[in-house]
Amino acid sequence: MGKGMPSAVLLSIVIHAALFLLAGMLVVFTVVKKEEKKFTPPKAVERPKMKLKKPKVKVKKTSKPKSTTRIVTKMNRASMPDIQLPEMSGMGEGLGEGIGGFDMMPDLDTVSVFGSGQTIGNDFIGTFYDHKRDRSGRPIPYSGDVFLEAMRKFIRSGWKESTLARYYQSPKKRYTTMFVVPPTLSALVPAVFGEPEVEGTYWSTLYKGQLIHKEGITFRFMGWGDGAMAVRVDGKIVLLSGRLQKEREFWHSSTGDDRKYTMGNGWAAAGDWITLEAGVPLNMEVFMTEAGGVGSFMIAVQEQGVEYERRRIGVGPIFPAFKTAEPSHDLLDVIYKDLTSGEICLTNGPVFCDYAYVPSKRAGTNAMGETDSPEAAPPEPEAASALRSWTSVDGKTVEAEYIMVIGDKVVLKTARGKQKKIPLAHLSPEDRAYTELVNPPTFKIDFTTKTEQVFSIVQGGSSGTTVGYDYRAKARLKQTSAGQYNHRLRIDFFAIGKEIAGNRYILLDRQQSQFTPTAENQRSHEFSGKTVRLEDLWAHLYDSHHRGQKTSGYLITVADERGEIIQHEESSAWLYGNLENLKQLPVRAYMDKNCIRRFPTSPPPPSERNRWGK
Repeated sequence: MGKGMPSAVLLSIVIHAALFLLAGMLVVFTVVKKEEKKFTPPKAVERPKMKLKKPKVKVKKTSKPKSTTRIVTKMNRASMPDIQLPEMSGMGEGLGEGIGGFDMMPDLDTVSVFGSGQTIGNDFIGTFYDHKRDRSGRPIPYSGDVFLEAMRKFIRSGWKESTLARYYQSPKKRYTTMFVVPPTLSALVPAVFGEPEVEGTYWSTLYKGQLIHKEGITFRFMGWGDGAMAVRVDGKIVLLSGRLQKEREFWHSSTGDDRKYTMGNGWAAAGDWITLEAGVPLNMEVFMTEAGGVGSFMIAVQEQGVEYERRRIGVGPIFPAFKTAEPSHDLLDVIYKDLTSGEICLTNGPVFCDYAYVPSKRAGTNAMGETDSPEAAPPEPEAASALRSWTSVDGKTVEAEYIMVIGDKVVLKTARGKQKKIPLAHLSPEDRAYTELVNPPTFKIDFTTKTEQVFSIVQGGSSGTTVGYDYRAKARLKQTSAGQYNHRLRIDFFAIGKEIAGNRYILLDRQQSQFTPTAENQRSHEFSGKTVRLEDLWAHLYDSHHRGQKTSGYLITVADERGEIIQHEESSAWLYGNLENLKQLPVRAYMDKNCIRRFPTSPPPPSERNRWGK
């Protein structure tokens, strides 16, 4: 071949190249090219076509009717002139921001003389009607004559609610087991039914429930209504009082005792005798109306053949209140604070329900409802021994009393009086934690209040003005001692009020919070209470007697994770001295200086000169 490539090698290369080319062509031409699938939508389903309508939402428009000259309501925002608690520096401007803002509305769902927001199953359900507005809340013409004619129309129709349907009806219901409304400003009633912006004139309430007695009873209602009150049982009027009492077209008493006994500010209506068979219910309705000013409504029971205590002021017996359950202490409080002693008995008499009712535990009262028995103070606890068992990391123990920590050592004193210094590092983890707990930090404690005027009511015919305030308290702690403290603390504060006329104190609010002082929270903590409504009342029914509630003091306690109080701050020493009693009280409870629950001070009787005129 000479210098050229051998022919055999060249032939081999040519053959191999041809084979590789053939193989590649086979692969290329045997690949099946898949066509890209195209999406074909399914056939449309025939559906019935619906004509869509634009939704319509009825918006309830509330509007204030024009004010009368008799009661004027003003919405002001002014500080209460005589706050008795000190305003702490550096706190006033920030009370409306973050935790503790003061824009919260007061709780309108508390117990009232018109009922509460919770049903217990055997109560009467009340509906509020505003006769100054139509069903949509728009103002309508009204006057005393128009209002009275609406009442007549309702009764003349056989109590058909359709006759009241044109008037605004509050969606909020009240549930009551007793109809005892002491003299109450009419202007304050709408807020009880969730209508705080409504002027309290020309309104009515209709309550529905069942009259039933477990054993059977013969009795009659004795009642007083100012403006007007009517009671119907099994479709028949059995009592009528107030402005409609003399209208014999509707009803007149079948007994000779009508307007014979005094009740409230007038003469009680005597109802017809009723006999209830054991366990057989009858439908019962109570209709109450008020045009403005001050209203009062009471329904009592006279059981056949029963003698009652005689009144000290006025004429006749002290009849027991009609009730379907034993009244709670909370309900007694809200009634007694405005009820003259001896008007009506709240705690005796029959209970109209169909089961054996077990009365709740409460302080005893006589038939006048004037006194409540004191509760025994808890026994003083025995002093605990200061000795405790200390354990070292190697398991050795010693009974000794803690004295102090000096540097990195703890000083202990044995039962024989000998002192020992033990390095903290030699103690068990539990004992080291104990030494931290018995060396708590100290705090600067501030208690501040925010009080704003929310309404002012000029009472017709009176010499004074009723003012409402919203009150809220706030507690703040700032660590002043050095060092770290890695344990959670519990802070409680008690805001205290007092009667304007009387010697009872009131637990206005109680709040609890927890925190661990750290660098992140700047070793400080603050928290606020709830908004509480206070009233400053000049009641012309009581010869312009000044009544209501005012702020009085506070107590703040700081407890460690064992529950032991490490620091406290109070406005009066008697508060901390009676802390255990104070803890047992519900918010809004009345109490004495021993922090034992009492009933509020009753108002003095009205002047006799304008009372009980026939």
